Amino acid sequence: MHDSTGLSGIKNSNSKLIETAKRIFDAAVKSVSAPQFMESTGDLLISGQGRVVGAGKAAMAMAAALEQQFPECSFEGQVVVPHGYINSFPKDQSPPRTIRVSEGGHPVPDEASQQAAADALRTAQDCGVGDTLIVLLSGGASALWSLPSLGLTLHDLRTVNQLLLRSGANIHQINAVRKHLSAIKGGQLGKAAWPAHIITLAVSDVVGDDESVIGSGPTVADPTTWEDVADVILAFDLQIPPGVRKYLKFGLEGVQSDTPKPSSDLLEGSDFRLLASNDHALRAAESAAEQMGYHVVGTNSCVHGEARDIGAVMARETLSLGPGECILWGGETTVTVQGAGRGGRNQELALAAACEFESKSIDVVLLSGGTDGIDGPTDAAGGWATPGTVAKARSMGVDPDAALKENDAYHCLRALDQLLITGPTHTNVMDIGIGLRAHE
Repeated sequence: MHDSTGLSGIKNSNSKLIETAKRIFDAAVKSVSAPQFMESTGDLLISGQGRVVGAGKAAMAMAAALEQQFPECSFEGQVVVPHGYINSFPKDQSPPRTIRVSEGGHPVPDEASQQAAADALRTAQDCGVGDTLIVLLSGGASALWSLPSLGLTLHDLRTVNQLLLRSGANIHQINAVRKHLSAIKGGQLGKAAWPAHIITLAVSDVVGDDESVIGSGPTVADPTTWEDVADVILAFDLQIPPGVRKYLKFGLEGVQSDTPKPSSDLLEGSDFRLLASNDHALRAAESAAEQMGYHVVGTNSCVHGEARDIGAVMARETLSLGPGECILWGGETTVTVQGAGRGGRNQELALAAACEFESKSIDVVLLSGGTDGIDGPTDAAGGWATPGTVAKARSMGVDPDAALKENDAYHCLRALDQLLITGPTHTNVMDIGIGLRAHE
């Protein structure tokens, strides 16, 4: 009998293919974990008093690995991670002994984020000639270190941050604004530590790995200007608070000083080292896929754009694969929120791919996940799609097209048991996408 619903194909779907995609994703994430990449820091020259500050999803793991790498050093300082991260620290790793760990708000900063930034700035100011300040940066640092510039409030930063996150602006545009409203970002932490020696150890969560953008570049000269900030505000028609508008006006008029620029002498003693990036994770994913018997025909880095558009493109590329072939993507998409649903960029990408896969009979899977284990305001890292996803959803009374329109990929994929759940990974190098076609 002819199966008009497509359910027979779903029931016989290749669960092994899905598990293979998950294993490739896990290999990518493991390759950019702190115990792996911090091994390369053994040659650091630490003089005088060694102070440590840090912020981001990998900060606690980096602090622990730093102490293990230099057991003879008695570090003092503190790092901040998102709420809930201390209790989620991997059981097979030892937490930091002397470097204090606190938690703050992410992606929306809170009072704890403000206090953490103030503590970091104070630690930098306490550095003297001959001292070393080690700065541990990773994804999430921009929100976790949120210290308003004089004349602004935390409420101002929260409001602008929320507007930016919902606008569809990319991370470069978001950080240009953040840096100019902050007392710590855009080279200002580095300026506060002068004349100490500054060593920044970074994990990149931005496309292109621009060191002035990672964590909003607290120790790096800032090439963006007040004019760039105004351009972002105008481009996305952001209805910023009156206090922020007034502050921006002062900046444009030259009344409010700009962030330290590349010509600044105050950042000459600052060294920056990139320890892990999306490229590292992609190389590990490629190696894992090959070891599992799949031929990788393409590895695309620096992927960006609207998540649902990228999902459709990735789906078409996956459908074009030959038997036993694999294609990989890395980068970070954005979601322009128009509905009232729940989800994240990877989930929306996967749902869009599922819609593109509809009615196709090729045995493929597309998985997309955030390497930090968190995709939007959800407990999922991402999700996956197969040609049977849409038919299965409709058989359960779930409308994938409506879910996509409402930015509600989370509830749709959860109903189908197609969410990628990893929990916090204590690292972050953006997202990894995996397209596989089964062997014949």
